[in-house]
Amino acid sequence: MNKLGQLYEQLAAEYLQQQGLQLLQYNYQCKAGEIDLVMRDGASLVFVEVKYRASSAFGGAIAAVTAAKQQKLLRSSRWYLQQHRLSDQACRLDVVAIEGQPPYRYQWLKNAITQ
Repeated sequence: MNKLGQLYEQLAAEYLQQQGLQLLQYNYQCKAGEIDLVMRDGASLVFVEVKYRASSAFGGAIAAVTAAKQQKLLRSSRWYLQQHRLSDQACRLDVVAIEGQPPYRYQWLKNAITQ
């Protein structure tokens, strides 16, 4: 993980904490891939993909979450639930897109990735 990626993940975590979510883990890694942030929103686990782009040209940060990336996130979240014996846990996959230069623009898409 590069330092710039860590910075944007930290910014996203702080943003989500301001929205009432609780941070459980940064950079969960497994055989299936990686999850940038694992958070709790009430009774639900939230797996968060963080994307940063300096500009919204070429679709911006949201467009960077490709179909292949979405599938990898789904596999990684299933792995997390299995490893932590949380098969009955309510969960969702969100995307936090950060764009521009400070002050950054945040876009939080809840349930952005579905099966």
